[in-house]
Amino acid sequence: MSTSTDQVSVPADEALGTGRRDLVLKVAGLLALAVIAIAFPKVYTDPAVTNYGVFALIYVTVASAWNIFSGNTGYISLGMAVFYGSGAYALGSMASAWHFNGASAFALLPLAGVVGAIIAVPFGLIALRVRRHTFIVVTIAVFFIFQLMAYNLSFTHGTVGMNAPFITWPASGFNTPFYYIALAIAAGTIAIAWLIRRSRFGLQLRAIRDDEDRARGLGVRTMRVKLWAFVISGSIAAMIGSVWFLYIGQVQPNTGFDPLFDLTIVLMAFLGGYGSIAGTVLGALIVEPVTLWLNTQPEFSGGYLSEILLGGVFLIVVLFMPRGIVPSGGEWITKLRSRGRPAVIPATRIGGPPTGSVSATSIGSGGSGGAR
Repeated sequence: MSTSTDQVSVPADEALGTGRRDLVLKVAGLLALAVIAIAFPKVYTDPAVTNYGVFALIYVTVASAWNIFSGNTGYISLGMAVFYGSGAYALGSMASAWHFNGASAFALLPLAGVVGAIIAVPFGLIALRVRRHTFIVVTIAVFFIFQLMAYNLSFTHGTVGMNAPFITWPASGFNTPFYYIALAIAAGTIAIAWLIRRSRFGLQLRAIRDDEDRARGLGVRTMRVKLWAFVISGSIAAMIGSVWFLYIGQVQPNTGFDPLFDLTIVLMAFLGGYGSIAGTVLGALIVEPVTLWLNTQPEFSGGYLSEILLGGVFLIVVLFMPRGIVPSGGEWITKLRSRGRPAVIPATRIGGPPTGSVSATSIGSGGSGGAR
């Protein structure tokens, strides 16, 4: 007669083998995606096609930056355009004042990110004192304040806008350097989002999302943790906003501070999977190219039909697939793989905490990686 230990060992070995196989598949998938992303402008040299790639990567970066804060904390921000437009205006102002021309203007990208971080501190100290719907209203109010400032301040040149430094690259391959710059920033942003999610800092952010009052009771300094995430998100958005400015060559108040920009970012996150890193990237890779393609069609150009269509898609996603493509697809695949198999209960040590449990010490402040 077999013991209880023997009964558990076989399912445990199967689970370990499945986990290793899944890890190998994930690594292989990431390597394949990296190869495809790097080779894309070499395979498709048409500027019209590489333009899709540049804008898609820009929105992947912004959506991933949005997810670092909103996806982890549950605070839905409609103020990402504040950092995006501010980064564009900041780089234009610095390039004009310090006489940066041509490709040397890219050296100002980190400073544009610093400007975004500086703006995020007072913005966050005001907005993060409230929650949920009130927070959304505050972010919208701050957005319109910045838009009005762009219309009326002298250094922004009002409705005329601001021109970017002239980039003296050949017209035939003009998009390719921008593509690789945007790809590098997008990859860095995804890596930061992944590291945050696996750190104690990320655990604290998700504890705030689940129950902020309880997280505070467990020792999480909620205001400081939220503010740090908000600053990181704003800094990345400002940096990629300055790349967008150099790419299109001009920024105006209605383009740098566009209310549809924030709604599009939220749609990308909810479509792919709210709170999911892969889902946010997938949502951006779907929504932005489709939006660009719709704007090139005669029946959708010159009006708001494409925005109406995106709004309809947003409603469908919220009503019928609220978790998004990636989480819903993952559940569907799990059901298919486990069909016909008995449920396996993982073994636990007698007297020890159950597998996957989280203690108050791991959530609370202290230790490496925690926000204090």
